Amino acid sequence: MIGGRGAASVYCFFLFFRRKYQSFFLVQTPSKPDRQTPTISVAMISPTELDDDTVRSMSIGAVFSDFGGKINSVDFHRKDDLLVTASEDDSVRLYDIASAKLLKTTYHKKHGTDRICFTHHPSSVICSSVYHLDSTGESLRYLSLYDNRCLRYFKGHKDKVVSLCMSPINDSFMSSSLDHSIRIWDLRVNACQGILRLRGRPTVAYDQQGLVFAVAMEGGAIKLFDSRSYDKGPFDTFLVGGDTAEVCDIKFSNDGKSMLLTTTSNNIYVLDAYGGDKRCGFSLEPSPSTTIEATFTPDGQYVVSGSGDGTLHAWNINMQNEVSCWNSHIGIALCLKWAPRRAMFVAASTVLTFWIPDSSKPTVDPRPMDTEGAAPSEHVTQQ
Repeated sequence: MIGGRGAASVYCFFLFFRRKYQSFFLVQTPSKPDRQTPTISVAMISPTELDDDTVRSMSIGAVFSDFGGKINSVDFHRKDDLLVTASEDDSVRLYDIASAKLLKTTYHKKHGTDRICFTHHPSSVICSSVYHLDSTGESLRYLSLYDNRCLRYFKGHKDKVVSLCMSPINDSFMSSSLDHSIRIWDLRVNACQGILRLRGRPTVAYDQQGLVFAVAMEGGAIKLFDSRSYDKGPFDTFLVGGDTAEVCDIKFSNDGKSMLLTTTSNNIYVLDAYGGDKRCGFSLEPSPSTTIEATFTPDGQYVVSGSGDGTLHAWNINMQNEVSCWNSHIGIALCLKWAPRRAMFVAASTVLTFWIPDSSKPTVDPRPMDTEGAAPSEHVTQQ
């Protein structure tokens, strides 16, 4: 496992590429080389350039190991090359993903840091609290990373916030909590703008156009709401049959055609976002008392996920085959997201890793899924 907190607060290393992918990651030598934090310039990649070989070649390109506990959540900015993390050591950290540099660290000892997401501004985030929820009720905070200032408190949730997402089109955002409620907020107003009370552990996500949001409930029910008239109730409901585990994460693909569900039993499902039909599903090794995360690639053609055995897996959705399986080198990856505009993803536990293509890796044939639903390896099972 990668770790260690020696004199160097950050340990980074970078892979140098030749041949096909050398234009993706161009390494620049600084005038005064710093072996601990070398500078790189990462070129953007069109989603159409992703293929099985590119995904299969992903390797660790940078490691940040100076966290004082597990990383609770990560988020990419939609338009800028920025990543933000929230971790158990009460820190919020901002990274430039194009150069793999830590830009800023702020600490929030009074409230703690748990779920986090960017607003539209690259220097402001929404962060959920860990401490004093009963006494202060300040379950969510609107933070400025520029001057380490709290711009607004949002009171309402009485228990841990488990899901947090920003509307892609306006200043609205949503949160769901173990208090069995989903709350709709506006960054400009302290008061909650709407409440949905649901059974179980609700999880929520906007589609990429901000017109629809999905709510996952107990019993495998997925309800779709019009974000402009959610008070009228869901306009559609899907059922994921055969799995009684609660959904702990839900995501839409960028094209809005698919939804990605991750359950507390480490089952992953890709659904048709219009009809609710199950396109494919995969079962991973369990991780008792902790949850994993899965992510779409920007083109919506691949899914990457962690697993309870400390591995990472990638699947081609259309072909329904496993493209690759990697050792995460960080134990169970609690957080995993693919960058919106880059050929990279991040995986995190108590350590943060940046994964990028390595064209020096040999290519191998993908593992086909058994038509009867058998596992392609001892780690992964198709649903």
